[in-house]
Amino acid sequence: MKHNYLIIKEELERQIRTGELPIGSMLPSEPDMARKFNVSRETFRAAVKQMEREGKLRVRSGIGRFVVRPLASIPSSIDRLSSTSEMITSAALTEGEHHESIRVEPCKEEWADFLQINPQDPVTVVERIRMADDEPVSFNINIMPNALLGDAFQRIPLRGSLMKFLEDACGIRIVAANTELIVPPASDRNARKLQVKPESTVLLLKQTHYDEDRVPILFSYDYFRNDVFKFWVRRER
Repeated sequence: MKHNYLIIKEELERQIRTGELPIGSMLPSEPDMARKFNVSRETFRAAVKQMEREGKLRVRSGIGRFVVRPLASIPSSIDRLSSTSEMITSAALTEGEHHESIRVEPCKEEWADFLQINPQDPVTVVERIRMADDEPVSFNINIMPNALLGDAFQRIPLRGSLMKFLEDACGIRIVAANTELIVPPASDRNARKLQVKPESTVLLLKQTHYDEDRVPILFSYDYFRNDVFKFWVRRER
């Protein structure tokens, strides 16, 4: 037997599918909806909280709950190297981006270890928020040795896939990556850039990318919204 809150959730989802609750519309107040369904406010609240977690409703503080179109999930095999652009477009979502900064700075010791260069060597650091259907879904910090880039970033604006940019502008083809999966702590300010909902979780991929000669080209911190990106890996015995 289903709990009452699941019955309410299914009815609200039906109303969204049929257009009775259009995308962008605001739900009536919690007391009104509880009376309509003849349940307690706590039961109704449990239903809408679950829908908020699934990205079907969004709370605007001090205003109310609104119907939103949830983003499609983006499945990706962790053992296949794909750019963020490829993952977004493969899910039939519209890609966008917001440049936070592109700058040159001395290489930090941690980066130098992964890139096999000397600390203080100049590197280009690119920070971008990647969007899907106008929602932030990933935040990427990419670090590359200037010795490999020349004046590529001065000649050509970066849009979309960095992997494609490096191939077109520098003749560098990335073919492999070593990846560490990390659950960032709540204090991580970069993860908070993607927490569009209080309950959003974020996964960090710490990666070193290599070219065909296994030369390290790119070190990155790639943050992904866990409610959008679904990473999986095949394991066999």
